[in-house]
Amino acid sequence: MAAAPLPPMSAPVPAPEAAPLSQGARIVDTFIAPSKTFTDLRRSAQWWLPFLLMTFAGWGLVYVSEQKIGVQKMVENELQARPKAEARYEKATPEQREQQVKLTGVIYYIAIPVFTLLIWLVMSGLQFGTFKFGANADISYSKSLAVVVYAGLPLVLRHLLAIVSVLAGASADGFTLNNPIASNPAYFMSPADSPFWYFIASQLDIFLLWTLALTAIGFATTGKVKLGTSFAIVIGWWAVITLAFAAILS
Repeated sequence: MAAAPLPPMSAPVPAPEAAPLSQGARIVDTFIAPSKTFTDLRRSAQWWLPFLLMTFAGWGLVYVSEQKIGVQKMVENELQARPKAEARYEKATPEQREQQVKLTGVIYYIAIPVFTLLIWLVMSGLQFGTFKFGANADISYSKSLAVVVYAGLPLVLRHLLAIVSVLAGASADGFTLNNPIASNPAYFMSPADSPFWYFIASQLDIFLLWTLALTAIGFATTGKVKLGTSFAIVIGWWAVITLAFAAILS
C-alpha cells in the first residue's frame, strides 16, 4: 500500500519587526519599558532630544536657584566641599570675590550643556572600549553614546524636582546645584567635615543609581551581552571614577 504523500512544508514566517520609535517615544519608554528604547538604538542612535531636555532642565534649575538663593550663596556652599578652592577664595580681595561670583553665574549656564556633553563623550568612550574589546559586544561608539545619553534621563527628573523644591522655599544653607535635593546621604552631611566622604555619599544618589541601572540594561540590550557582565562593567567604572574624583576634590 502506497504511503500517503506528505503535505508541502510551509516556509517559516519571519517574526514581525518592532515599529521604529521616535525620540519622544524613546524618552517615555526609557522610564516604563527601557528595553524597547535600547533595542531601537540599534536602528538609530540619535540623541539630540534627551540632550535638549537635560540642558533646558538644567538651565531652569540654575535660573530659579539664582533668583531664590543667589549665586554668592551657592558659590560659598560649593566651596565647602573643595577646601583648596575655599582657601583661595578666602584670601581673595572683596573685588576679586565679587568678580568670581559674577563669572560663576555665567559659567553655570555654559557648563550645563558643555560639561554634560563632555562627561557623556568620555563615559561613552570608556564604556565602549570595555564592552567592545573586553566583552566582545556588538556595538559602535555612536550607539554607546546614545545608551549613555538616554540612560541619563532620570537626572532630568532630579532637576525638575529640585526646581519645585527651590520654588517651594528650600533652605539656602548647604544648597548646591550638584546636590540640590535629599536623594542621597550627602544631602544630610556637611561637606566641610570630610570632602572625601561627602563626595562618596553624593554618588549614592537614587537618580544616579537609576541611571547606572539603565546604562547596564542599555549596553546589555544594544550590545547583546549578558546583563550580569554589563552591570559589572558599569558599576566597576562608576566605582573607579567616584574614588578618583573623591581623592582629587579632597
